[in-house]
Amino acid sequence: MAKVRKGSILSGMSGSLGKDLMLRHLRDGQTVAQTKPDFSDRKLSREQKEHHSRFKEAAAYAKVAAQREPLYAELAAGTIKNAYNIALGDWFHAPLIQRIERKNGRIRVSARDNVRVARVQVTILDQEGKVVEKGEGIRGKGDWWEYRFNAQGKILAEAWDLAGNKASLVVE
Repeated sequence: MAKVRKGSILSGMSGSLGKDLMLRHLRDGQTVAQTKPDFSDRKLSREQKEHHSRFKEAAAYAKVAAQREPLYAELAAGTIKNAYNIALGDWFHAPLIQRIERKNGRIRVSARDNVRVARVQVTILDQEGKVVEKGEGIRGKGDWWEYRFNAQGKILAEAWDLAGNKASLVVE
């Protein structure tokens, strides 16, 4: 990949030049020249086809979410990424529940995501796994979410990000 200098005859151009050369503009303002990729003999594996399908879903989400969620634009500001790129990455990364604590009538859940954890739900289950109590966590400081509980049992914590990805963790 060759960089095109300002003031050269190719400066400001983009697209195909002949059969083998193409010019592209990068987000940082640079123009690069490169050979055209040849995919004519390419055969995709089942996993690659599945990934392409998932990527299409991610792209559809990112197209809408980049306009709807101002957080994506805020995170992209000052970088070479745009809101679409941030939303696309969010779609591929589920949140992670790191820790669950039970103290003083509260359940605290530490959950994080590459963009933001949108909500946390806490469910208390009895010995047979039936729901005894369920409710939404309230965002605390940092990655912590809190829920005031009344019942005893296993704790199931679930966290969702803006893209709708879900993580869950059960503790005794």
